[in-house]
Amino acid sequence: MILFARAVLLARWLPVDIFGILAFAGSIISITSSLSDFGKSSAFLAKTSLTENEEETAATHFTLSLIFGIIVFLGVILGSLFFVEDLLRVALIVLAVTAGLKQLMITPRRILVRRIQHRRLALVEVLSIILSTIVALSLALKGFSLWALLAINITGVIVEFIALYIWKPIWKPRLAWYPPKVRYFFSTGPRYFLANLLYRALDRVDDLWVGAVLGDTALGFYSKAYSFAIYPRQILAEPIKSVAVGVFAELAEDRPRLSTAFFRINALLIRSGFFFAGLVSLAAPEFILLILGAKWLPMLGVFRLMLVFTLFDPVKTLMESLYIALGIPNQLIKVRLAQLVIMLAGIFILGPILGSIGVALAVGGMVIFGIGLLTWQLRELIDYSTYRLFLPPLIAAGAGLYLANLAVQIPGVPGSDWRTAFVKLIAFSLLYISGLVVLEFKQLRSMYLYLLQLMKKKKIAPDST
Repeated sequence: MILFARAVLLARWLPVDIFGILAFAGSIISITSSLSDFGKSSAFLAKTSLTENEEETAATHFTLSLIFGIIVFLGVILGSLFFVEDLLRVALIVLAVTAGLKQLMITPRRILVRRIQHRRLALVEVLSIILSTIVALSLALKGFSLWALLAINITGVIVEFIALYIWKPIWKPRLAWYPPKVRYFFSTGPRYFLANLLYRALDRVDDLWVGAVLGDTALGFYSKAYSFAIYPRQILAEPIKSVAVGVFAELAEDRPRLSTAFFRINALLIRSGFFFAGLVSLAAPEFILLILGAKWLPMLGVFRLMLVFTLFDPVKTLMESLYIALGIPNQLIKVRLAQLVIMLAGIFILGPILGSIGVALAVGGMVIFGIGLLTWQLRELIDYSTYRLFLPPLIAAGAGLYLANLAVQIPGVPGSDWRTAFVKLIAFSLLYISGLVVLEFKQLRSMYLYLLQLMKKKKIAPDST
């Protein structure tokens, strides 16, 4: 919620083209970060005989991160000085420095993920969000446009460094070179590297095309539409994924329990995704006009098309994490490569004709294709019902959308954007939630009893020890 409020205020206070400049620079840094990581962070998570000694593995990982980071990000900085001008140069240099520093903090983060200990990571995220919001909004109010956005990354790096290396450090950084560990990272890392690079390309190539061909302002509208469309991923999918990767790795040899964990987590994401997508599709015009301001109305078409991300991107993210957790990224590479081909073809065919709308259509088609292919391939790894995952929320969302569109036609409702938006959201929410309760009453009751039992056990545990 803090991130959402910050995004809204910055969108109202700052020029549209500034968001385009930052999005373009951020896309370049995101892709080069994959080169710096080279898949070693994902390889660190795999539990094998070569990674059992956590201290040696961590020291080797940190050493390689330092070497790769200096080479890659120094190259980005030098390239920015010679080939880029004005605000884009500033953005690239600052983001390269902060990204290089963040690479050095991946080691303690991966140690916590391996141990399935996420409290410290959650604390880091909360502190980073709060402090960076204060700094960014203060700078924006004083008239600093680009630096208000860059301050978010700078503050985040400082908070993360203090929380992981200074305050009760998780691991004390040291340089080490253990040949077996190095060979492991160089033999295993490239498999994850290609999967991670393709992920970054799928996530950022559209931004690069829009920025290079249509300009900073067009990219500002496009990137903001995308950022608001993926808020469900930031709110639910990313926190859940950070925990789920460790859980999937722990249950890799237990197919029944792995299938249960995968189904339950995905069921939550899909139902929340349909809920958010329904709300956004109904209230998109009112949301842009009343919350962001009239200057953002040109992004309405792209924003509505980006609802495909709201629906399916959190699920796709979790499905992909299963391949990473199980140490089999090769199948994931094939899916992402096919997605990239489809997206690039769509962008170069539809982009010149329809502009940002065409790019959004290409990205949406890529996401739907990826979900279908991943769903089909995952049957080799786990057991689950596609109908049970998707059919109940689909029926509930369809009924909710129909009722909401009828509700706004009631006499007295039209005429006020606030009133129209309120009626739409209430009508859809009531029918969607009640529809899920009716369609999945047994499952919800079973889950409620299970959670109640867990809470009772936690209350009893301290006294029993």
